[in-house]
Amino acid sequence: MKRTILVIEDNEHNRYLVTFLLEQHGYRVRSETDGRRGIEAARAEVPDLILLDIQLPGMDGYAVAQALRGHPELRTIPIVAVTSYAMPGDRERALAAGCTGYIEKPIDTETFVVALAAALGPDAAGGG
Repeated sequence: MKRTILVIEDNEHNRYLVTFLLEQHGYRVRSETDGRRGIEAARAEVPDLILLDIQLPGMDGYAVAQALRGHPELRTIPIVAVTSYAMPGDRERALAAGCTGYIEKPIDTETFVVALAAALGPDAAGGG
């Protein structure tokens, strides 16, 4: 069975690139464009991993990560912040909000999927 990754990203180009890379490696991708819909999608279909942009409209990624961690069925799901926020302290702030990983934009297409596979743990290939 393919592993599912939920992408919460408002930028169409970033969503396209991430989806393309993940699908090429056998993952099933679902995407949402804002935090509230992302939380609803995560609760409806508990994914194997959540990629979370920090700069989202309405509800920022920090608030989304905290909300996701507030739901028992989502507490152990890896959440990787994928963000252009790269100032000192930004990584720590994302981790403090509930993210388990942090990737700076622009993403490195050569290492992106490898970094996500590490976040997923053993047997992280996308599957069938």
